[in-house]
Amino acid sequence: MGTAVGFTAIWNGWIGYMPPVEDLQNPINRFATQVYSSDGKVMGTYNFNKENRIVIPYSKISKHLVDALVATEDSRFYDHSGIDFIALGRAIIKRGMFGQASAGGGSTITQQLAKQLYSEQAHSSLERVFQKPIEWVIAVKLERNYTKEEIIALYLNYFDFLHNAVGIKTAANTYFNKEAKNLDVVESAMLIGLCKNPSLFNPVRYPERAKERRNVVLGQMEKAGYLTHSEYEQYCDTPLTLNFHRTDHKDGEATYFREFLRQYMMATKPELSNYPSWKKAQYTIDSITWVSDPLYGWCNKNFKKDGKPYNIYTDGLKVYTTVDSRMQRYAEEAVYGHVAKFLQPAFNKENKTKRNAPFTEDLTYDQLRSILTRSIRQSERYRSMRASGMNDSEIRKAFNKPVDMTIFTYHGDIDTVMTPMDSIKYYKSFLRAGFMSMEPKTGAVKAYVGGLDYNHFMYDMVTGGRRQVGSTIKPFLYALAMENGFSPCDKAPNRQQTYIVAGRPWTPRNASHARYGEMVTLKWGLAQSNNWISAYLMSKLNPSQFVSTLHEFGINNPDIHPSMSLCLGPCDVSVEEMVSAYTTFANHGIRTSPMFVTKIEDNEGNVISTFQPRMNEVISAESANKMLVLLQGVIDGGTGGRIRYKYHMEGEIGGKTGTTNKNSDAWFMGFTPQLVSGVWVGGEDRDIHFDNMSMGQGATMALPIWAYYMRKVYRDVSLGYSDKATFGLPANFDPCLKEDNGYGDDQIDEVYE
Repeated sequence: MGTAVGFTAIWNGWIGYMPPVEDLQNPINRFATQVYSSDGKVMGTYNFNKENRIVIPYSKISKHLVDALVATEDSRFYDHSGIDFIALGRAIIKRGMFGQASAGGGSTITQQLAKQLYSEQAHSSLERVFQKPIEWVIAVKLERNYTKEEIIALYLNYFDFLHNAVGIKTAANTYFNKEAKNLDVVESAMLIGLCKNPSLFNPVRYPERAKERRNVVLGQMEKAGYLTHSEYEQYCDTPLTLNFHRTDHKDGEATYFREFLRQYMMATKPELSNYPSWKKAQYTIDSITWVSDPLYGWCNKNFKKDGKPYNIYTDGLKVYTTVDSRMQRYAEEAVYGHVAKFLQPAFNKENKTKRNAPFTEDLTYDQLRSILTRSIRQSERYRSMRASGMNDSEIRKAFNKPVDMTIFTYHGDIDTVMTPMDSIKYYKSFLRAGFMSMEPKTGAVKAYVGGLDYNHFMYDMVTGGRRQVGSTIKPFLYALAMENGFSPCDKAPNRQQTYIVAGRPWTPRNASHARYGEMVTLKWGLAQSNNWISAYLMSKLNPSQFVSTLHEFGINNPDIHPSMSLCLGPCDVSVEEMVSAYTTFANHGIRTSPMFVTKIEDNEGNVISTFQPRMNEVISAESANKMLVLLQGVIDGGTGGRIRYKYHMEGEIGGKTGTTNKNSDAWFMGFTPQLVSGVWVGGEDRDIHFDNMSMGQGATMALPIWAYYMRKVYRDVSLGYSDKATFGLPANFDPCLKEDNGYGDDQIDEVYE
């Protein structure tokens, strides 16, 4: 009678903890979010506290795993309703009455699942008394809510197999680089062997012990009739062979992109008080993005059935991105192949002769000391030393003392002895890069490369970094001119001139003196990236109107101020913004914002959000057509000519090179009718760069990456991109034709002065 009353009290939650019914119906509440490529591959996961769990159904679990689990942990699993009274009685008699340590356990698979899901460690004798009965009751309730197959799936999806391999899908991938459904008998037996004690039978640290445990599981499978004796002997002789790799959120494809997406989706509503004074401009940008982009802060704009916002780490979402895994691989190969294998060795060679290496020789001693002091104070080592009570003098001395350390190289990490100060210079000597590629018509971002090695250089140069854009800004100026009645055939004087700006003289320089003193067309001026023509054109337009035009193109930096020199690109812009801006030219005057995600599903497969292209008209179709003529001229006979004569690429291509002062930033923006892509290459600091123009210019540092990428894309016919695609200019389009302005001449001076 007392026992019945006790179980009734436990069943109703009057004694101990009894989870509510809804928890029993959805017991695993920490699911990793999966990030999918547009071609259906899982690029990576987001997880919380290393619970890198990806839930899979019973149908995607190997039969060998199920057999091994049942044979080893609960041979009468299919015959009981949560409690195996035969096994329980045997354990009580053998252990309680005869003290046999090897009496076997009485816990069923369902009870073990109940313990994993709901039982905390007992802290007192009273808690221990009630712990088992509570697990029995939960087990019975689980059996009422789930089929046997579902309980097996729950158990294997929940179990932590060590090394951040939580759940059988991640475990199969971590230990054998396989899907769970493809595990063979010996692999399944090894993983089930871990269920007894993962740390004790860790196959990475204790391979012999893990093999012995695996063979015990195989013996249980033979005993249960799942294996013949000959199969058992054959499998026992099989060596323990792993294909092991640790699973981490940094693993997988498109690491920079996935980290950007994580931060983007988890963003909170911008509050001015949360931004330091030097980031007020970013507050403005974030506030606009919060309103205009549904993906930004998605987790905090959308709510679950219980009214709580979504958590990207625990809610088991499926995020379907626009990134194509093949194109992502081609982009990473292009960036790595050019920067790491060509540019970096050349830069290292140049640095051997520099007194200030890796910084430019133009720096004075005081300037160099100031940069390095700032770098020291930004380091984690400095913060730790300050926290321990060391003063600046002690810290500086420590930074100049050699210590053992492991450093990154493109050939793998190496152990060495180096001063922390030298390690700062060493890491700054690596060139950085950013690349993004998107479809102009849909906005779908197909490839995103924020850097060359995420583990060592985490700063994202696609969306996180802004650098001076140099001459890649000029097409926006020319677009404004086309909107104001100019044509590519209008002429301007190709000579150096001095302009009075805010009462001060400004005399722009130009790298080339070709055709000096002649009247040249705007098409020629843009093709040659001529600064004198751009400055002259700026003098005929309104700088404030140019700033407004830049914002219309999607250049979000609110710190851009109207000035004559703005036409040469001294403003800081991200790769993402530049790529989006250039879609305007390929898209006949319509700018498309980047689209990173197409849809999001919850952990039950319900589509909870979909995303559509976001567009705005920047310039008229007529002006855009003129710009297509101008920008194709850059490729066909200008600074982007290497695309044709060196990389032998055919088809309709537009683009623009860009190089900032002293070669600090190298850019190339290239586009076809189907893809717009942008490249930036440079140093971590603006004072880290090639000192010679032939190596430091955009045509050398950035353009080849675009070419390598596009050639790979075109060779892969499965992607559907072709060099036969056209921009669709109207038949018999005349870029020189313009409305009658009453002057009848195409010289800028005569028309606008």
